Amino acid sequence: MAGKIEKERAAIREEELKLAERKKRLAEREAEERASAIAKSVLAKLDSNRLEALLSRMKTLGIDEVEKRLLA
Repeated sequence: MAGKIEKERAAIREEELKLAERKKRLAEREAEERASAIAKSVLAKLDSNRLEALLSRMKTLGIDEVEKRLLA
């Protein structure tokens, strides 16, 4: 009985490790897609000083406020 339970626990741990690895790969792909989208956007055309200033302002305002102002 105890052997079956331990085997089940081991199988669950293995599945959890595989799932964690899949989540990690997904997060990496999402980051790559975001970077690619930004590289293709108008933001890539800004010089570094303007980009830094814009990003700083966006950070100050917060994403919700930035979206609100852009949609207004």
